[in-house]
Amino acid sequence: MTTERIADHVKFAYWVPNVSGGLVTSDIEQRTDWKYDYNVKLARTAEDNGFEYALSQVRYEASYGAEYQHESTSFSLALLLATQKLKVIAAVHPGLWQPAVLAKLGATADHLSGGRFAVNVVSGWFKDEFTHLGEPWLEHDERYRRSAEFLQVLRKIWTEDDVDFRGDFYRIHDFTLKPKPLNTPERPNPELFQGGNSTAARRNGGLYADWYFSNGKDYDGVSEQIVDVRGHARTTGREVRFGLNGFIIARDTEKEAKETLKEIVAKANRPAVEGFRAAVQQAGNSTADQRGMWADSTFEDLVQYNDGFRTQLIGTPEQIAERIAAYRKRGVDLILGGFLHFQEEIEYFGARVLPLVREIEQTEQDTVGEPVLVSA
Repeated sequence: MTTERIADHVKFAYWVPNVSGGLVTSDIEQRTDWKYDYNVKLARTAEDNGFEYALSQVRYEASYGAEYQHESTSFSLALLLATQKLKVIAAVHPGLWQPAVLAKLGATADHLSGGRFAVNVVSGWFKDEFTHLGEPWLEHDERYRRSAEFLQVLRKIWTEDDVDFRGDFYRIHDFTLKPKPLNTPERPNPELFQGGNSTAARRNGGLYADWYFSNGKDYDGVSEQIVDVRGHARTTGREVRFGLNGFIIARDTEKEAKETLKEIVAKANRPAVEGFRAAVQQAGNSTADQRGMWADSTFEDLVQYNDGFRTQLIGTPEQIAERIAAYRKRGVDLILGGFLHFQEEIEYFGARVLPLVREIEQTEQDTVGEPVLVSA
């Protein structure tokens, strides 16, 4: 089984704005809202405009321009029950969740939604969220070792009976979950996502996840990560799909798009960005090889807090579609999009950008299943 192949078409996801402050840490107007009613309307708009996934963020403590937050798993279930097709991914922190408890919640959510619940395992960068709750803060690679066990336990509980698992962080003894998730050919067990940039994150993604999420990257950065993650997957005969974060500014003219980006950065909430920068770059630089998330991010990068500007999905619909198609040919299976004004921009994307992506893909059908292009 090869793990290096090009998908037939790119899937699209969007960041659920269940956290206040929008997707950029800036005082620019953002016509978006973190509340439930807005998000229900947005979820329905997204699924009607070609989006297959949504990712609910996880933040427990007010910080860095994100004063208010809705909890990710409950919010995800609410959105699932308000939609028909959309798959909703709930971000969760090992260390704040026991995996068997999440497995139970996930199985219930899977049944209630007809098999549309998914999980994104995030190992954590915000030390205060752990220490303020009286939980130990582990060193970087130890957090990812815990996440590796978390991923394994979730999958075993969802697929096996009489589960025994004896790890350094989790001990499961003769445990059987019923009902298990639906697990049909059309709706397999809840998909497991692993995010990160570091060596430890890549290993987890390749060995244990269904999907690997990357922060924003240019072509070379994406190619390097894909080869690495899928190399880990190949050692166990697995296949892992690759998701890439990108902040999307699609406008009728390139000039208008670039001016919007310039205004976002010019109006950045500097204290909030600097506070976030100090916290995350401590986490990213704590790895021995300096490959952690945000380790080399600039101030401008961090105005969009997952390096979304780096993916350069900024310009006219034609320019963005061509760039997405180029990422696909490097092995990207999914684009996780953030927007300044979610409701109207997702509609614009669905009407103006996505059809162009599909047209390009149709002309490149002979590349489906081919090895990933790793050169620029």
